[in-house]
Order: sequence, then structure tokens, then C-alpha cells
Amino acid sequence: MKALVVRLDSFGDVLLAGPAVRAVAAHGGHVTMLCGPRGEPAARLLPGVDEVLVWSAPWEGVDPPPVRKGDVDDLVRRLSEAAFDVALVLTSFHQSPLPTALVLRLAGIGRIGADSVDHPGSLLDVRHRRLPGRHEAEAALDTAAALGFPPPPGDDGRLRVLPSPDTVALTGNGPYVVVHPGASAPARAWSAERCAEAVALLADAGHRVVVTGGPDETDLTRRVSGGTAVDLGGRTEPRTLAGVLRTADVVVCGNTGPAHLAAAVGTPVVSLFAPVVPAERWGPYGVPSVLLGDQKAPCADSRARHCPVAGHPCLDEVTGQDVVQAVRKLLKEHA
Repeated sequence: MKALVVRLDSFGDVLLAGPAVRAVAAHGGHVTMLCGPRGEPAARLLPGVDEVLVWSAPWEGVDPPPVRKGDVDDLVRRLSEAAFDVALVLTSFHQSPLPTALVLRLAGIGRIGADSVDHPGSLLDVRHRRLPGRHEAEAALDTAAALGFPPPPGDDGRLRVLPSPDTVALTGNGPYVVVHPGASAPARAWSAERCAEAVALLADAGHRVVVTGGPDETDLTRRVSGGTAVDLGGRTEPRTLAGVLRTADVVVCGNTGPAHLAAAVGTPVVSLFAPVVPAERWGPYGVPSVLLGDQKAPCADSRARHCPVAGHPCLDEVTGQDVVQAVRKLLKEHA
């Protein structure tokens, strides 16, 4: 069997598809994952993925490419030549799988399944409808099961990634707490001032702190570290970051990819969660966590990328001391 699993959006979204990917892989054959450029690094971390195809879909992302017939024709050709037997299309609750399903149908894939609110016509062979309130990871697993790929016995359905490297040369010896100040959308980020406050207070409370961030966040991580924390801004590619998060006591971050990566390596999370999307669907999955932030703020469920409320109160009313107490709570409960 040659199976295709599609998840076209971001790093964290692809990580949340991991349990569903394992369910497909458990039934034998070769599993290819089709993802966008932002999700590619995550796809390469997932157990069960044999091959990764990358394509920028004009219906995904905040800066999608224009529709070009040649690009679509090229993808149809690549998928047709691969001769997939079955395809699982995974989307978030607010996305339609039907544009993707049309491309897959044109490529001759004979059996296609997805979660679809809209009537799919002849585009889907299996139309699943998710249960209310399901976490995105659970909804993806449900869709896989509807297509004939239930999770294998003994698989707990949690997020998981391939083994990560030893990162002690980066973090230094001894226990530490990670603070990751960045986020893919400004509305989901705690302010740099609050992050710096939390780093200083965590250090005062006796914690060694490591600050992480991407190559474009080095100014932010330098500011947040404040000469107190180990600054790893720009020094960790995804697999290395997994290693840094795996050996941390707790990870402090917003609703962004590293929160899901922390969950995938089994590390507790203090989640600074802006309610622009529902925490029940997008919160850290399968690990101990403390959720901070006003989940009933006016921005709730708006999916806003930039905070629509002056002062960003849903997050910036959370204090550094709140974070210290949440870290203490997780360490005490899960020692």
C-alpha cells in the first residue's frame, strides 16, 4: 500500500498530525507526507513518514502564493507518477479539505478521506465529521480511523518525534527551564518585557533558564535573556530544539510550534495561551500543562493574527510571578 497524508500548513499543525500518521503507517506500506514549506521540518521529525513532498498551496498560510496552473499541473503529475492507493487529508476545524481533494482526484488517487463540513460531491470517498470539542490531534486520529486506519494497539495517541540529539553542549549541565518568547503570530506572543521579567524572576527563584528562538528572533532572545539566561536564539534547528526541550524541566511558551514540540518530547508546558483559537483544540496535548491567559477575552475565537484589543490584555495581564508559580506547580506535581 502507498499512502499519502496531507497537512499543508504550519510546523505545529504537522506535529499534531503525528498520531494519525503513525496510525496510517501501522497498517503497512509506504507513507508519504505532503506538506507546505513551513511544515516540512516537522514532517521530517515524525515517526512513520518514509518520504516528504513539499508544495506551497494557494489556499493555505498567511502569505499564500498565487494560483498558477503550471504549479498545480506539476503537483498532479508528481502525485500521479507516485501512484498512491489512498490519501488522508488533514485540516484544522476552520479549513476545507476540498481544494486539496480535487488535486488528489485529478492525480488519480482512488480513495480519499477527510473531515469536511462542506458537501464534498465526488471529491471524497470518506467524509468524516468531527465530534465537537475534539483536540486537533484527536480529530486527526478520528479521521484516520474513519478511513480505515485506527491507531495500533499500544499506541497512546500522544505526540511523538524521532529521537533527538544530546544538547548538553548548548544548554550546559544541570536542570533548567526553557522560555521561548516568540510566536508565529503577534497576537499569540507574550510581550518581550513580560518574558524578560519572567526570566529574571525564575532565576531569582533558583532556576537555570535557557531562552530559545529562531534565526529571525535573535534580537528578541538577547533582550529576554538579559545576561541572566543561556541565549540559544538562532542556534537550534528543529531536531536540536527537540533535544533542548526534551531535557528541560518545564517549557514556558505561547501557542506556537515549540509548545507542540515540547509535548512531543514529553516535557510539561506553561502555556501563555491567547484565546484567538480555542485552547481545547490547540493547547499542549498529552503532557502536564498550566494554561495562563484570559480565555474569555474579547479576542476569543477571532483567529486574529494581530491583537484587536489595545494593550493585549489577554496575555500581558499575566505576570512573571504567575509564570514562576505555574512552573513551581508543575515541578511539584510531577516530580
